[in-house]
Amino acid sequence: MDLCTRTAVEHKATVVFSGVRLLDGGLYNCSTVISPEGKTLGVYCKNHLVIEENEQSGIIFGDKAEVIDSPVGRLGCMICFDLNFDELRDKYRAQRPDLLVFSSMYHGGGQQVIWPYLCRAHFVGSMGVPTLPAQIRNPFGEVLYSTTNYFDSVVGQVNLDCRIVHLDYNWEKLDAVKKHYGRDVTIHDPGLYGTVLITSESSSVSVDEMVRQFGIEVYDDYMTRARACLSRNYKPQR
Repeated sequence: MDLCTRTAVEHKATVVFSGVRLLDGGLYNCSTVISPEGKTLGVYCKNHLVIEENEQSGIIFGDKAEVIDSPVGRLGCMICFDLNFDELRDKYRAQRPDLLVFSSMYHGGGQQVIWPYLCRAHFVGSMGVPTLPAQIRNPFGEVLYSTTNYFDSVVGQVNLDCRIVHLDYNWEKLDAVKKHYGRDVTIHDPGLYGTVLITSESSSVSVDEMVRQFGIEVYDDYMTRARACLSRNYKPQR
């Protein structure tokens, strides 16, 4: 813990440190978020322990999953076995994190694609096993940066000022925002999804401001509107 605090201060960085901690008289498997000033911004205690962690090691289940505000954005933390549980992902999804931070001894496979897409967030997977790739992913779950067989650490720059947008009803609006902002906006189409990632590259205009300016409907709002249509279940008169 002291080493991570010194590292955060020395590099003026936000650090997420995972390990077993004694809190309120009990042992918890935790992710602790440390500010560039060396202060604790928040602690996540693993909600879904492996059975042996609890019954043999005496580690206590955490019961909260709150997004932690940090200088780099709103962070949602998960630890290892957590990645298997939809209910934890749903808690984070409702809070709209900017970045998911996953500390683990196992990779999770396709879960590393599902989580970022459903939470509309970037994803950092930090692996405790050298043979598993530690990776940084965009909200589509696409790998942006990864460790390799030669290097066991990875550094990459990501822009968290982004939104996922469905193509329906937005084709002309996306064309208009690109024509207006040029290099100050990026529209990334991964193919197959029917959605794109719109990112503000501007230092003065956020992606939310761009979306409002051109009346672009973000993906979650479109899904809400589609569900409302289902509930109305319009039936034409014959």
